[in-house]
Amino acid sequence: MGKGRLEAFTDGVMAIIITIMMLELKVPHGADFAALWSSVPVFLAYVLSYINVGIFWNNHHHMLHATEHIDGRVLWANLFLLFWMSLVPFVIRWIDEAGFASLPTAAYGVVLAMAAVGYTVLQQAIIACNGSSSKLAAAVGSDLKGKASLAIYVVAVPLAFVSPWISIALYVLSAAMWLVPDRRIEAIAKR
Repeated sequence: MGKGRLEAFTDGVMAIIITIMMLELKVPHGADFAALWSSVPVFLAYVLSYINVGIFWNNHHHMLHATEHIDGRVLWANLFLLFWMSLVPFVIRWIDEAGFASLPTAAYGVVLAMAAVGYTVLQQAIIACNGSSSKLAAAVGSDLKGKASLAIYVVAVPLAFVSPWISIALYVLSAAMWLVPDRRIEAIAKR
């Protein structure tokens, strides 16, 4: 089975997710800096979410370039990942309306953690489809960065009930780890 439709569908869904996030940003209710300043926290949450969606999209892109074949398991795993990604605009809206309260901040971490699980499941489905000696299997190796980011989300979720800002700092830390694209997969995909 070819991977072109999977790539196109995923690109479309990711574009829609980013568009929905942008449309959810509220215009300040005033024309002064105080009105603009009150929008800064949710704008920064939008920036973090945009970066996270971009990280997943970027790594998905490189992963599929290292992929030769896909099957039904890969399609379903991809849908699982996209489901969790599609919830990002919802939790951002909730955070905005609740004012960075504990439960919405924890829910944001749950969505990111489940998207990370979805990415891992997709990665394993592709490796199963292409074989343990495939380009992707060689590139992924032990996937220390993937495991570390999932661990950060798992720790950050309960910490949201101690302090939402600690959780947000951990979400930023996880995103910062991924800002440099995963060179292993980029290098293998070019071969």
